[in-house]
Amino acid sequence: QVQLVESGGGLVQPGGSLRLSCEASARNPDFYGWGWFRQRAGRQREFVATIFNNGKTNYDLSVKGRFTISMDKAKNMVYLSMNDLKPEDTADYFCYQDTPERARAWGQGTQVTVSS
Repeated sequence: QVQLVESGGGLVQPGGSLRLSCEASARNPDFYGWGWFRQRAGRQREFVATIFNNGKTNYDLSVKGRFTISMDKAKNMVYLSMNDLKPEDTADYFCYQDTPERARAWGQGTQVTVSS
């Protein structure tokens, strides 16, 4: 199973920006979807954004227009650019990748804190 490693989390002020990265241990040219979930304190893990193999993207309404997902297949990387961050974006962010059979691999997460 592919290993996923997230990076780029940290502390940022409201209105600020961060870019999360997710590196896959191996190339999977046939992946179905690759994206991000987040888990806020006391809540279940929730969908944030995904990018499909054909480049089509999908976002949760709470982040649409502020977050952008992108990928670099040559580098086995997916990115989440987060702008206009709000305190409610504070969460652990988890990268995932789905195989064509919809088997899902998860990263270990990276913490994002939005606070003044």
